[in-house]
Amino acid sequence: MNIIFFCLVSCLNYAQVQTTGVPGSPGATTTAGKNLPYSAPKYGGVINKKATDSKPWWTPRVVPPKGAPNVLLIITDDCGFGSPSTFGGVIPTPALDRIAKSGLRYTNFHSTSLCSPTRAALITGRNHHVAGTGVVGEIVTGYPGYNSVIRKENGTIGEMLKGNGYATSWFGKEHNTPSYQATKAGPFDQWPIGMGFEYFYGFVGGDASQWQPNLYRNTTPIYPFEGKPAGTWNLTTEMANEAIQYMKEIKAVAPDKPFLVYYAPGGVHSPHHPTEEWIKKISDMHLFDNGWNKLRETIFANQKRLGIMPPNAKLTEWSKDLPKWETLSAKEKKLFIRQADVYAAYQAYTDYEIGRVIQSVEDQGELDNTLIIYISGDNGASAEGMLNGTPNEFTTFNGVPVPVNAQYLFYPFWGSEKTFPHYAAPWAWAFSTPFKWVKQVASHFGGTAQGVAMSWPGHVKDVGGIRRQFHHVIDIVPTIMEATGIEQPESINGIKQRQMDGVSMVYTWDKANTNTPTKHTTQYFEMLGNRAIYDEGWVACTTPATLPWLLSSGKAPDVLTGYKWELYNVAVDPTESDDLAAKMPQKLKELQDLFYAQAEKYDVLPLDNSTLSRWNAAKPGLASGRTEFTYSGIITGIPNSGAPSILNKAYTITAEVTIPDGGAEGMIVTDGGRFGGYGLFLSPAFDWWSNADLFRNIGLGFLVVGLLLVWRGRSKNWSRFKMRMSQIVLIFGSLIIVSVFATTIFNIGRGKPVFLYNLLDLKRTVWSGPALDEGKHTIVFDYKPDEPGLGKSGKGVLIVDGKEVATNTMENGTPITFPEDETFDVGSDTRTGVSMLEYRYESPFNFTGTIDRLTFKLKPFPIPAPQPKPRLTE
Repeated sequence: MNIIFFCLVSCLNYAQVQTTGVPGSPGATTTAGKNLPYSAPKYGGVINKKATDSKPWWTPRVVPPKGAPNVLLIITDDCGFGSPSTFGGVIPTPALDRIAKSGLRYTNFHSTSLCSPTRAALITGRNHHVAGTGVVGEIVTGYPGYNSVIRKENGTIGEMLKGNGYATSWFGKEHNTPSYQATKAGPFDQWPIGMGFEYFYGFVGGDASQWQPNLYRNTTPIYPFEGKPAGTWNLTTEMANEAIQYMKEIKAVAPDKPFLVYYAPGGVHSPHHPTEEWIKKISDMHLFDNGWNKLRETIFANQKRLGIMPPNAKLTEWSKDLPKWETLSAKEKKLFIRQADVYAAYQAYTDYEIGRVIQSVEDQGELDNTLIIYISGDNGASAEGMLNGTPNEFTTFNGVPVPVNAQYLFYPFWGSEKTFPHYAAPWAWAFSTPFKWVKQVASHFGGTAQGVAMSWPGHVKDVGGIRRQFHHVIDIVPTIMEATGIEQPESINGIKQRQMDGVSMVYTWDKANTNTPTKHTTQYFEMLGNRAIYDEGWVACTTPATLPWLLSSGKAPDVLTGYKWELYNVAVDPTESDDLAAKMPQKLKELQDLFYAQAEKYDVLPLDNSTLSRWNAAKPGLASGRTEFTYSGIITGIPNSGAPSILNKAYTITAEVTIPDGGAEGMIVTDGGRFGGYGLFLSPAFDWWSNADLFRNIGLGFLVVGLLLVWRGRSKNWSRFKMRMSQIVLIFGSLIIVSVFATTIFNIGRGKPVFLYNLLDLKRTVWSGPALDEGKHTIVFDYKPDEPGLGKSGKGVLIVDGKEVATNTMENGTPITFPEDETFDVGSDTRTGVSMLEYRYESPFNFTGTIDRLTFKLKPFPIPAPQPKPRLTE
């Protein structure tokens, strides 16, 4: 009986904690248990005065449960349900196809409708408001569901797998660090390395140039693209290279240690930055020549043919607020096709590089032991390019539409480092086929439906199958936990963990469960006031009251009373095409009540449907409330949240500098870059010879040699040709010597003080003064808006050593934001420069003098409510 009891107890303990080896031996291992990190047991050795009389004892090494797989978790960005070929689209995505064919396709899987909220839900397994991310980090407010802080009670998949012996890493987009914590001063507990991901290589923020990204390795800014010819270095490729190398190194050093690779490329969020090779490849396919309305029909037919949509599904109607293709001019069609070609090239390119990462897993012999989850998009297709698209996405975020004629200036360069492009909004509606609406709209499947493919050879039984069960992004972490055999911990770092909100999808892997009802029976949706509730095959949702492609114009209605509600039986109407609200008011009321109960439970309240007005609202941060900032020397890589903001206010910048002999050049201070911002700098200088002993000595050498040759030629009666050559040598040497004196006496070629304001790459305003000679100087730029408000006109004065040297005015300032992928730099300009033609320079543009003291003094104006911005004229 005692033996039986012992065996039962041992089996129970084994189900909770698995151990191998002799306890205390160097090779002993254990699983972690329910409290992370693993707490080492009491020392089991013997310690006496002499080592020969003592017995060593080693703490067991923590390992995952036996058979736990590697995990490759992939999520792309801003990809509508109908965009990839795997889910009926026309854009080739063979890597996504590969996972679908070797595993399962999920056609009823949903996100939150916006980037960072989806990603917070993805890595925690909790609803996005519970994870503190009810909106993107740029417009957070001071409520638990909206402050962008993932509370410690909501441990991430990184923390849970790391604590159980996994090697954990994060590559690509990182949009879950609060913007006010994204500086070098930290804190870093909300960065990937503080959330359980031991290695991070990627960018911080909502988007980034793929040519010159704001790139980090762990928490250190890096600039691997510097010095590379334009168009030769692209993050999409380099990120794949980094991930491949990381996996190789892990398996080379610790072959039995499984990895978690969270792979989140920037594609296909704007800016659409594929290589020229991919643009040509896709353009030659002529995928979009028939326009967006015909594209919807093609995609829907493909979805029916592939079984993505059931036979009874209906294609939803086209938006009455978007133009139909046949109403456009030939010039508009040409531009819009170019926009779509570049977007499609970016998606195909992104998928190709994902395919390289997957192939590397196979090449290492790890494919059969790897759970691969490929989520196509973190929200619906993006309409943030506004009605006509834009060569610079930050025009949208500042509420400035760019006319078609103006966009043609960028047509040849669309997708290159010279653009930060986004397509026209109607393409987003088409790429969300068969659903209505787009990114940001949480109330409808067009904003939340994502194609998902999942494979794990030998474990996903119904290879190539399709699953229609309703699931949500919060179900991914529970799925990974069940697949790895790891239970959710009760505590992490001593903090009791909140139960995850999602359910595992592992039950869907068996063919017998093809038509089994979903285990995820109820799910709320909310974003920017748009809201919905799913419950056992029914959806009640609000009709969007504002248009997502008109971000900064139009007054939103009362968030509680100003919305119409719709009702759908998605069990029989999967595309939400037949509104039953008028026919079934009682069912609608039942679901509305359920939504508000869920909203109260999951930190959704208070509801708020404002958008860009929140961008400039007061937030915590190192720069918050400050009106004076002082710097010296060289400091780079400061995000806007930690820097002085000159937007919509009077300000004075004072730079006390020391200029060396021969003059100086370079950036004194800048915020932004090619696509918007400002810079105070000394213009590029060309007096290299006055500072180079080599060239000064060469000049003197040519002068001496020339004199000797002329003297000898005259004494020896050289030929005319020899005398001419001697004179040329003499003249050349004399010119070099004269140049040395000229640059010293007349300041020829020395850097001039310049203040340049770049209004969204649409217009640049310049103030400049005379060149500076060696010694100490004080440069002041003083600016005053004409009146309070967003983006108002104003007057600036450039003052050098107490003398006004330039006065100029601006018709408009930047109202909302400078590019978020650029930084505030002192003493250098990293990534892209603010100038275009006049005073053009190459980055990094280092200041070659000394910045003794740099001061910003800000004088804020009260900011009125946002107003519609004037359109650019054609």
